[in-house]
Amino acid sequence: MAVFRGWSYEEITTPAVDYYALFERGMGAAEAQRAFRFTDTDGRLLALRPDVTSGVARAAATLFAERARPLRFCYAAAVFHQRSRSHAEWRRETTQTGCELIGASGIVADMEILLIAAEVLRRLDLDGHYRITLNNAEVFNGVAERLNLDAPAREQLRQLIDARNASELETFLASYASVEDSAAFAQLTRLAGKGEMFEQARNVISNQRSRRALAQLEDLWRTVEALGLAEHFEIDLGDVSELDYYTGLIFRIYVRGAGARVGSGGRYDGLTANFGRAEPAIGFVFDLDALTEVLWRRENGANAENDGVPVFDADPTALFRKALRARESGAQIVIAKEK
Repeated sequence: MAVFRGWSYEEITTPAVDYYALFERGMGAAEAQRAFRFTDTDGRLLALRPDVTSGVARAAATLFAERARPLRFCYAAAVFHQRSRSHAEWRRETTQTGCELIGASGIVADMEILLIAAEVLRRLDLDGHYRITLNNAEVFNGVAERLNLDAPAREQLRQLIDARNASELETFLASYASVEDSAAFAQLTRLAGKGEMFEQARNVISNQRSRRALAQLEDLWRTVEALGLAEHFEIDLGDVSELDYYTGLIFRIYVRGAGARVGSGGRYDGLTANFGRAEPAIGFVFDLDALTEVLWRRENGANAENDGVPVFDADPTALFRKALRARESGAQIVIAKEK
């Protein structure tokens, strides 16, 4: 939160219980189904908050409709899911912290959000231990449009890409494209790396919508390189987001030692239109439980041989006098049963 304040973000709190329709519009029907749902005494369908961004977007379009843009909000809040995405993400309640930049577009806004995420990780002494993967949702959207996919087929394609299932992906694509195009699209989802992969992607992509997205991603990458941060970032065209509200840049945050990503984010320019006027917006979130677990294991390993100075005395009064003297000097202690 100190990092967020340093970038002029103000804290916002969204309701823990809200109308289910809010999350269904914001997250998409498939993701919102993971929420804990119940009805109030008037029969209205409610949900425990499975997502914070939807609530922030609504506040921006209603409570803060007249405030000058851009809006900069940050938060720390519990979110709830009745079903996990994977065995590595099994918790029903997790704590998230994140920030949202609303009313700003372009590389400047995208880089601001990426640099905030990178600063948090650097302040946690994770330099050299994290990677932020970058993609643009419009690369996928252009492919889906080119294939003329309906909503169920589009979701199936996204799941196959996200699972990196190349053989099933080619089989699926064969129903919508030629053998050559199917192989090319399947190859695109396996493209990952640094700046050198943009030329390979251009050789595969033919539709203009995906090409424009790739050009935007390349411009962003050049800025990352110019700032000397390329070692912390990668391009991954197969990293497809689950949430329907992403419209441009999408990214995921990985830390060595975590079984799953510890954060994610992206651009969601269409979300505020559900509550008022449409405006550009981008944000990200850290899963504090996953991140803290990694930090705890690192700290526990570093202090494996330093579990505290044993303090022992058969007389309880003498015991705690010793303990208090040791604590006054700042020593780490452990009350021992015997010497």
